[in-house]
Amino acid sequence: MILVAGGTGFIGQVLVKHLVDMDQPVRLLVRPSKETPKLLTGIPLDIAVSSLEDERGLRAAFRDVDVVIHLVSDERQGSKADFTGVDINGTTALLRAASQSRVKQLIYLSHIGADKGSAYAMLKTKSICESNIIRSQVPYTILRSAVTYGPGDQFTTSILQLLKKSPGMIFLPGDGKTLVQPVWVDDLVACILWTLGNTNAINQIIPVGGGEYLTIRQILEVIMEVTGRKRQLSSLSPVYLRTLALIIEQFIGRLPISVNWLDYLASDRTCSIDTLPRIFGIIPSRFSNQLGYLKGK
Repeated sequence: MILVAGGTGFIGQVLVKHLVDMDQPVRLLVRPSKETPKLLTGIPLDIAVSSLEDERGLRAAFRDVDVVIHLVSDERQGSKADFTGVDINGTTALLRAASQSRVKQLIYLSHIGADKGSAYAMLKTKSICESNIIRSQVPYTILRSAVTYGPGDQFTTSILQLLKKSPGMIFLPGDGKTLVQPVWVDDLVACILWTLGNTNAINQIIPVGGGEYLTIRQILEVIMEVTGRKRQLSSLSPVYLRTLALIIEQFIGRLPISVNWLDYLASDRTCSIDTLPRIFGIIPSRFSNQLGYLKGK
């Protein structure tokens, strides 16, 4: 049995669909909420409802589980994200339950740039979670992913929302030359599936990035071209841009692009360009070829 924590999110939904298509036994760990979780329709799913603080509920959720895929993070909440409660304490709870249940593999989705010494909360948190996983007795695979894009993402879809709300100008952090390596969500999911039960992936940290290095300016230009929404691109100091974003989030409302993603884009986030074909045997999708989901939105 494969337990997916975070299976109702952007990446989780694509992953769960692929697992079901492969006839893999899947159980979704869903935390209690007043809101109805975003579950895939038309697919029979085994659901375990439990908070990460409920040890009895987690023990029940882990019954007969061999593999845990850990996708949970609070990063979408921007400056209001509870990284300690959701990410760090949540990972600790999953590790404890996985150890007690003698899980054979825990797969954790991290970020390129994860670093305990990082000044940015999201990347520091990912590194702390990685360290806790490595110190545990649970066999692990850590995938450090580049920024992931696809329908419902927090990257291209958020940029499109920013273009819609912009009065005619978009501010780029610095000179807009920060490099990212966007990875198509289906390619990332294929990498996760590759690690399942793969002895070569056990107790390894593996970077996952797309087949292109693109600047933030190029990303904006491609999305504007695809959607037909032209805006002037202007530079602004990353410090001033982050401060402005914080003020807006605190006093006006959430921005399409959260403070956490501005932090992520503060410096280059790349790995070796041949990672997907060399390690996973995957020919990566080109960024500009996969953006049809943005048209007409």
